[in-house]
Amino acid sequence: MRTNVLQYEENPKAVTELPANVAVHCRNVVKSYGTGSAKVMALRGIDLDVYKGELLMLVGPSGCGKTTLISVIAGILDQDSGDCRVLGEDLMAMGQRRKTRFRGQNIGFVFQAFNLLEHLDVLRNVTIPASFAKQPKKDIEERGREALRRVGLTDFVHRRPAELSGG
Repeated sequence: MRTNVLQYEENPKAVTELPANVAVHCRNVVKSYGTGSAKVMALRGIDLDVYKGELLMLVGPSGCGKTTLISVIAGILDQDSGDCRVLGEDLMAMGQRRKTRFRGQNIGFVFQAFNLLEHLDVLRNVTIPASFAKQPKKDIEERGREALRRVGLTDFVHRRPAELSGG
């Protein structure tokens, strides 16, 4: 199993062309919040490659920048500097409408807590975002089942959120 390491590089090489199997490519990504003495550096020169088909877990202590990095990768936040490409696309260069469309067609989230609809089963909760992409219901359900299989939740497809562990 391949392990990704987030590291800081003083002089990252410029991105010219990415290999076809790279889904996410970030180089020297910097993101801060606030200004002056209240400025907080959430990301300090992050380098990350995620390959297509790879399952990656982003772990670290509270406040280390995990959610900020995921938000930059998803185009929810723009980085202050650096390069971050998803499926070869520079989301920072996109307008908000195009970014939203790209996110809806290519990026999915599984939230840890408070974002599941209690009256829907796990499969329906996972497939809600795809239902807005105007894809055939059968295809959406197949993709949802595959996503749940990949994270070991096949046996929980028809359970409601209250019937799941919080972990």
